[in-house]
Amino acid sequence: MSSPPVATESPAAPTIHPTAIVDPQAELSSGVVVGPYAVIGPQVRVGPQTAVGAHCVLEGCTTIGADCQIFTGAVIGSIPQDLKYEGEKSELIIGDRNRIREYVTMNPGTKGGGGKTVIGSDCLLMAYAHVAHDCQVGDHVVIANSVALAGHILVEDRAIVGGLVGVHQFVRIGTLAMVGGCSRVAQDVPPYATCVGYPAKVFGLNSEGLKRVGMPEEIKERLHRAFKILFHSKLSMSNALQHVAQNMPSCPEVEHLLEFIRQSKRGVCRA
Repeated sequence: MSSPPVATESPAAPTIHPTAIVDPQAELSSGVVVGPYAVIGPQVRVGPQTAVGAHCVLEGCTTIGADCQIFTGAVIGSIPQDLKYEGEKSELIIGDRNRIREYVTMNPGTKGGGGKTVIGSDCLLMAYAHVAHDCQVGDHVVIANSVALAGHILVEDRAIVGGLVGVHQFVRIGTLAMVGGCSRVAQDVPPYATCVGYPAKVFGLNSEGLKRVGMPEEIKERLHRAFKILFHSKLSMSNALQHVAQNMPSCPEVEHLLEFIRQSKRGVCRA
């Protein structure tokens, strides 16, 4: 005897305000909410339970993950602000559970940068922040109000960029780094650093950030010792790197710090 059918709840259809304009080719997953006067283009894909606020514009080849909140007036996926862009196909990919606040702007990539701009998951982008073409932003990143990320920037996981910061093209910001408000960042910001100024300089270890993620005391002490040698000694950077590598106990965090500095093409912020 066959079993009786099991009742299943149908996925909630998208809820679209009557004043919104959604292209028939756009893909909206279950539970998506689209607010008044929003505009969504034909190549946009929006993941489950994501909320698109009033007057938002989503366009271009843009993919947005699940459970995101996009607030009033954000413009996501408009063409790169790059004179070299010639209309080639490029993408903007946004992960899950991001909060994208009022009037944030994000552009897709260009052929000169691999054709993709990528935002990770669990990020907070505050009002008026701008993420330009070919940026790569990790997970759990906080980008505060009116931050401007120029093209080709890498922001590693759990970094925090304070309000009104301008970041030059091709700069990298390392994991768990903290960039203070109103800074001008023209060189790479090392992982685990507190960095502020015009131009930005390294002031020390981001002790509060490391505490918040539960970094063991032994690892924090190793990073602190490495920072003293790398950024507060009179050694050249090459000699400081060699000294830390040869004379300090290794751990993944210190190794990441050293490799990040070795790979720098713009140089790193120093004290």
